[in-house]
Amino acid sequence: MIKTSPIQNFVSKLPNTGTTIFSLMSQMAQENSAINLAQGFPDFGMSEELISLVHKYMLKGFNQYAPMPGLLSLREKISVLAADHYGYTPNPSDEVTITCGATEACYLAVTAVVKAGDEVILFEPAFDCYATAIELCGAKPVYIQMHYPHYTIDWQKVREKITEKTRMIILNTPHNPTGSVISLHDIHELQSILAGKELFILSDEVYEHIIFDKLVHESVLRYEDLRQKSFVISSLGKSFHCTGWRIGYCIAPAHLTKEFRKVHQHNTFSVHTPTQYALAEYMEQKDHCRDLSIFFQKKRDKFLHLLAKSRFDFFPARGSYFQLASYKNISEEADIEFVTRITKEFKVAVIPVSPFYHDKRDEKIVRFCFAKKDETLEKAAEQLCKI
Repeated sequence: MIKTSPIQNFVSKLPNTGTTIFSLMSQMAQENSAINLAQGFPDFGMSEELISLVHKYMLKGFNQYAPMPGLLSLREKISVLAADHYGYTPNPSDEVTITCGATEACYLAVTAVVKAGDEVILFEPAFDCYATAIELCGAKPVYIQMHYPHYTIDWQKVREKITEKTRMIILNTPHNPTGSVISLHDIHELQSILAGKELFILSDEVYEHIIFDKLVHESVLRYEDLRQKSFVISSLGKSFHCTGWRIGYCIAPAHLTKEFRKVHQHNTFSVHTPTQYALAEYMEQKDHCRDLSIFFQKKRDKFLHLLAKSRFDFFPARGSYFQLASYKNISEEADIEFVTRITKEFKVAVIPVSPFYHDKRDEKIVRFCFAKKDETLEKAAEQLCKI
């Protein structure tokens, strides 16, 4: 028998990365038979028509590899969607790419243009996939903190953080986990900062169709000077309540899309074929995204109303299907300890916000996902009001 021994001097490329908090809290919810308001997915059904269309195309034999950039008919529908919402029509041939979820798209965008030694600015609290992609490129994440309850960007700090090594700025609007949104003022500040600079933008806009209180989603696609430097990431999984299908896409100018696809073809190569055919036909019928904001604002308002008598402190989310809350009036526990306790004792799982910061700063804030059936929200709120 050949004896084997472990590699002695192995150094992890991601020494500070463990299992995501989403997986940990969903597992804890399952183990404790708790209501899961932690991980960001709906517990209500999606379109039965869309499900039937996937089955239809499976039966018709569309089960082999799709084209690497994505099915052209689906990319054409996405181009029309962008034109209808933002007044810009990307070329479906060389400016739209279908990806295996938005997370892959974010990874590809960073990998396509960021080199070892570069710096990338991102705003915390931040979704965890951004820093991971940056670090795998051998680059340095440069963090700028936003603060409860409004989580606005301090653009003066952005100016101070830009150096000759800065390669990219990562935006996320509507924002996960905070529910904040970028304003027209923010756009003007960004335009001013980037004027004449060779910097890229990764704009994560997966919740673009979930925005409240008659606010406007300020997509960078609306602004020619910004979109010429941008990878704009979106998610059909988020928009059509089918997060498990892992269907995202990226809109970028042709010269950036060319580099983006170089990485994509050696990553997932292509995305589930019958689903793309189904979505293309489904999107042909009407703009199913028009009423999403109304649908989710009703859920946000219901959830906040149900928790009005709780001891949590809220500032209403402006977009996404997440609501933050401060529990400072309830406990001085660390947020990880607090969510663990309420999962076990009150049978409701939520997400602590400290894992969204690189230094794990604890501001006694938790995140609720309200993309749930009304009865789920009612049962969860009943328990949360007991805390």
